[in-house]
Amino acid sequence: MAADHTVVRLQGVTKRIGKRTIIDHLTLDVPTGEVFGFLGPNGAGKTTTIRMMVGLMKLTEGEIIIRGHNIRTEYEQAIRHVGAIVENPEMYKYLTGYQNLLHFARMIPGISRQRIDEVVELVGLKARIHDKVKTYSLGMRQRLGVAQAIMHKPSLLILDEPTNGLDPAGIRELRDYLRQLARQEGITVFVSSHLLSEMELMCDRVAIIQNGRLIDVRPIQQASNETATSKVYFEVDRPDAAMKLLSDMEVVREGNLFSLQADREQVAALNARLVAAQIKVYGIRVQTKSLEDQFLEMTGGERIV
Repeated sequence: MAADHTVVRLQGVTKRIGKRTIIDHLTLDVPTGEVFGFLGPNGAGKTTTIRMMVGLMKLTEGEIIIRGHNIRTEYEQAIRHVGAIVENPEMYKYLTGYQNLLHFARMIPGISRQRIDEVVELVGLKARIHDKVKTYSLGMRQRLGVAQAIMHKPSLLILDEPTNGLDPAGIRELRDYLRQLARQEGITVFVSSHLLSEMELMCDRVAIIQNGRLIDVRPIQQASNETATSKVYFEVDRPDAAMKLLSDMEVVREGNLFSLQADREQVAALNARLVAAQIKVYGIRVQTKSLEDQFLEMTGGERIV
């Protein structure tokens, strides 16, 4: 991937403590403007990697380059491009959300009141920003943490297990805001999790890590991917006639259903062909492989959660 499209580059990143290797030669490019998932079971090395990315832990070997700056030798220039929440966002609970942001803004030169208002709007806290943080739900505190982390307009937002402890509504809310951030602010969101289903809904692509090693990096297939083929089921009134009509294709009969591999365009063409032959089509169902199916294939059946 070209350097100008890469926010972070991890090259041969290794972390050893004593004789134990926690991260083993991890090499990874994180592209600009995406929600990038870092997926693995608890204990796989996700938090250790994030701690090295933000300079809270030293690398044993390898390099981490953020926007062209080496985290080891040019820490201040590298970290200027980063906003992060590692574990839970720490806030003064007796202050209002706005006072917390104002206090944080004073520590960083160049953050205007206008920018504070912008991030409050962006994370959807406008109605409650002048209430004390102790009255906030966990989801609202997470959003306030995100607001604090993006005030200085970083290129990269790093979140370590941000959905921990959130209820389903809070998870959905946070997921929507992260996708919005990537689109509206052009921020790359690097988010770690052990929850497959969450990553599937939140991310553009995921890196899968197991026992400190990178297994794979793959895009999350969007439903709009027109060239991808999937297993497609057709339910028809005359399956015998349908099988005869489609004898030139690899079709499998299952009662009133038949299935075959097809992409979106082929599904539309097949439907038209069946209708033209006066075969009623009652339903078309596409079976896509979930991220969990893909993970189980890659790891030979070892479950992630």
